[in-house]
Amino acid sequence: MITATDRRNAVELIDEACANEARLAPACEILGLSARTFQRWTREGDVGEDQRPLAERPSPANALTPEEERAILEVCHRPDFASLAPEQIVARLLDEEQRYIASVSSFYRVLRRQGELAHRGRAKAPVSHPRPTTFHACAPNQVWSWDCTWLPGPVKGTFFYLVMILDVYSRKIVGWEAFHAESAHHASLVIQRAVLAEQLIDQPLVLHADNGSPFKGATLLEMLHALNITPSYSRPRVSNDNAYSEALFRTCKYVPGYPVNGFDSLQASQRWVQDFVVWYNCEHRHSAIRFVTPEERHRGEDQAIRAQRHALNQAARDAHPERWSGKTRNWDPIEVVSLNPERELEIMPPKITT
Repeated sequence: MITATDRRNAVELIDEACANEARLAPACEILGLSARTFQRWTREGDVGEDQRPLAERPSPANALTPEEERAILEVCHRPDFASLAPEQIVARLLDEEQRYIASVSSFYRVLRRQGELAHRGRAKAPVSHPRPTTFHACAPNQVWSWDCTWLPGPVKGTFFYLVMILDVYSRKIVGWEAFHAESAHHASLVIQRAVLAEQLIDQPLVLHADNGSPFKGATLLEMLHALNITPSYSRPRVSNDNAYSEALFRTCKYVPGYPVNGFDSLQASQRWVQDFVVWYNCEHRHSAIRFVTPEERHRGEDQAIRAQRHALNQAARDAHPERWSGKTRNWDPIEVVSLNPERELEIMPPKITT
């Protein structure tokens, strides 16, 4: 509780600040007070003890009696109820003892007031996982996202294992491979090939994945460290944390020509994925990057393409202004792409090339 001395000192400091042309609200905020509190303290020159805690506060008419609160605690402490939630306790009292003490919410309030509202039983308490760190990509080969999916095999219940790596900035598929089974070793092969293909030896790179075991093996993590790659992971069972790879796999499995009845062999699946990657990188106009192909954006050719489109739109608008109600289509570049942008941003430094 704030003493009278504390209040007088605070009032003197605020008065001194206001005398030196400071505004009241910021001066109060520095001391953790509101302007209304200062005004109440100084009303009629009274800076004595705060009278509000001394105000008479009658107990609500529907409040539990001390005897009822003790009965709630006694019931919750019984050995047969010690591991049960209040909902279970109230229901069992009604069924087994034809007894009603209080509502479930009252049980919770009493337990909380006594500091006994904790996880009950042997099961592990729920764990809150913080959101993954946000990374910004300002150019290709700064932030990658990878994931795995299953491709149907020739017999129902058999599958092939597909790993794909996507550049978050350009949306280019920079690495992929299909295998008979999933493993950290197979994932390690894919990332090594992608790093070599993009010539990123000793270049800083962020690689985001979900919490699947193939992406968290000890040997894989050691290899990432050797390649100067920073691993990033989604929260458990939260697919939105790896949205870029999830969207890529949706495009893969809903593209016309996808063999929904399964692939005849691993080699057949590899050939189909190879054709899909060529189409996706070199022909597919991606909506998230102003409808240029991932390969064009990855090589930096999208700027000239967007400028040409803008010029054509401007010419069409000048020729028939009555057909245009406003500006032409937005072909401005998307300068920065974020991975999980809700948290504090960590912008990747520009890539150093030699």
